[in-house]
Amino acid sequence: MPIPTPFHSRTAPLCKSHEWRTWSGYLAASLYQINHDAEYYAIRNAVALIDVSPLFKYEIRGPDSVRLLNRVMTRDIAKCAVGQVMYTPWCNDEGKVIDDGTVAHLEQNLFRVTAADPNLVWLQDNGIGMDAEVTDVSSDLAALAVQGPNSRQVLKHLLPKSDLDALRYYRLIHAKTDRINLTVTRTGYTGDLGYELWMDPKHADTVWDMLMEIGVKYGMMPAGMVALDIARIEAGLLLIDVDYISSRKAHIPDQKSSPFELGLDWTVDLKKENFIGRAALMEEKRRGSKWQFTGIEVNWKSLEALFSEADLPPLVAGRASRTSLPVYKHNRQIGYASSHTFSPIMKKYIALASLNYPLAKPGDSVEIEITVEHVRHRAKAVITDLPFYNPVRKRA
Repeated sequence: MPIPTPFHSRTAPLCKSHEWRTWSGYLAASLYQINHDAEYYAIRNAVALIDVSPLFKYEIRGPDSVRLLNRVMTRDIAKCAVGQVMYTPWCNDEGKVIDDGTVAHLEQNLFRVTAADPNLVWLQDNGIGMDAEVTDVSSDLAALAVQGPNSRQVLKHLLPKSDLDALRYYRLIHAKTDRINLTVTRTGYTGDLGYELWMDPKHADTVWDMLMEIGVKYGMMPAGMVALDIARIEAGLLLIDVDYISSRKAHIPDQKSSPFELGLDWTVDLKKENFIGRAALMEEKRRGSKWQFTGIEVNWKSLEALFSEADLPPLVAGRASRTSLPVYKHNRQIGYASSHTFSPIMKKYIALASLNYPLAKPGDSVEIEITVEHVRHRAKAVITDLPFYNPVRKRA
């Protein structure tokens, strides 16, 4: 049975849709209202509260904490200063991605790793013989994402003694309300200005209430997974089990992906000391990758024409889809789209795709499979760089 998160006493009464999903064994609201539109626009135009407590969270403590993390992660964690957060994947010996997440340097010799899947045993096994302790703190921390253009203004009221204007992208501060200690990271999964608050679960209700009271005049509302899914596609962000399969779960070799194949070249530091998968990744770097992760923008007139033939308007707005769609070039399948959605703010139908590297590059024309009234068609599209949506305020 799914268990409630620390914020459930507040999220449950607000979930008018009564639609929930299971996230890492926890109950997560799919959407709060009958329709997700207002929640999506809160992320993009105002401020949204998103319960992200189900993330797996691990603390690595001790003199060899950097050594352990550098053995596991593809980023050079030695470059992660106290108060900094790094996004990184980690791989098996074949250089294939196991998971991806963040590494936050909380204080000297203390880090926190977030992950989508359980990774405790992997971290502990790779730390054998090192002076580093790995602890699962998943249930010891409540986590709340405050996302959207008004998020900073809201948090300034919550934490008036903290200089949030000085908090840079992917940095953290330790802050305090009148009586509650928080860690604030300038991170998120929406591709917008946003922060994540990490706290003792016993304070979850109080922090939620304070934020909701402050947020009234800023258009704050809770947002569920449906709205978040659209936002993360616009931001070009990967989702495990959808855009890639963990190398632990893959049934065949072709289901595994390297960081290079997922568009994460910038997270692989081949110059640092040996790490798991380094030799395989060096060889892949030399010979080139089979796949590239990229964006696809569907030609609206082409899409409209396909629906028009069935006397229908383009029926593509609504929830994001995680159904795999073949992508073609010159009548040959060159890959597939793994996540696709109509972007309300961009007014475009977009997709995240894995395409054969030698056969596709940004600007190339392709076709993507679209089903209209149970009949499969191909709509014209173009390959694009990621992200689709990247507002200046995210990093400013």
